[in-house]
Amino acid sequence: MSRDEPVAGGEWRLTRRRAALEVRARMLQALRLFFVSAGYLEVETPARIPAPAPEAHIDAPPSGDWFLQTSPELCMKRLLAAGYGRIFQIAKCYRDGERGDRHLPEFTMLEWYRQAGDYRDLMADCEALLPFVLEALGREAALVYRGERIDLAAPWERLSVAEAFRRFTRLSPEEALWNGCFDERMALDIEPRLGRGRPTFLYDYPAACASLARRKDADPGLAERFELYIAGLEMANGFSELTDVAEQRDRFAQARAERERLGKADYPTAGPFLAALGAMPPAAGIALGVDRLAMLLADADSIDGVVAFVPEDL
Repeated sequence: MSRDEPVAGGEWRLTRRRAALEVRARMLQALRLFFVSAGYLEVETPARIPAPAPEAHIDAPPSGDWFLQTSPELCMKRLLAAGYGRIFQIAKCYRDGERGDRHLPEFTMLEWYRQAGDYRDLMADCEALLPFVLEALGREAALVYRGERIDLAAPWERLSVAEAFRRFTRLSPEEALWNGCFDERMALDIEPRLGRGRPTFLYDYPAACASLARRKDADPGLAERFELYIAGLEMANGFSELTDVAEQRDRFAQARAERERLGKADYPTAGPFLAALGAMPPAAGIALGVDRLAMLLADADSIDGVVAFVPEDL
């Protein structure tokens, strides 16, 4: 059947997604209520920007001479620097080359930032947020995803990256980085085992794996960064924010050099962000995948089932 021929019975793909889209709509309402009730200001920042943060393995789609954002992070941090204490945003984000059961090239991200907090405060936010959403949906504080029950009662598991490598691989994080297989070992050996039975915070990443996160005072080789996993799905990435302008410039330069080594496009310098960074107070921020949360709540095996349209529908 060609793409121009009508589908028998009408737009059946859209029809069968209705139940999941209703869950998604109620979830979005609950997310907003949680943050507004906690004193956060909802903001909207541009999706088309002149310079994204350079990251070796994330590619921003070009939009004329500018780019579509991979995250609203840089603009939201400028708001923090301007004195906004608690902000959140539910934003469309874009990444080239990302398509699969858990990935879309256009997806929805929830980001929130708070002054005078660190990554431990964000973990506590997550532990409160998900039960709140479940209650708004009229459910108990537990998920059943693909037949697996996930208990959301706090505290959730906290597992350091170093301990995860000891438990699930034969390498240390440093050895994996040296051998160029850190991401591979994470994807194949570690991530599928996380968040089983209850959510897992995987925390204290090597500083080389956290381009915008603050280093730990007690161990500068580590960064105050975590990722949240539920039923083997990566759900969120949060960290205590780096506010040292010189160090951030150096990290951006290293990321741009790595992109060049990989043969990827260079990005302009995010000058306004770097200029504002020196005024940003101590803060923490996190990005949570809205589509993946909808997958969990709708018990969908693919991200395709919880969005109205995927690229192949258009």
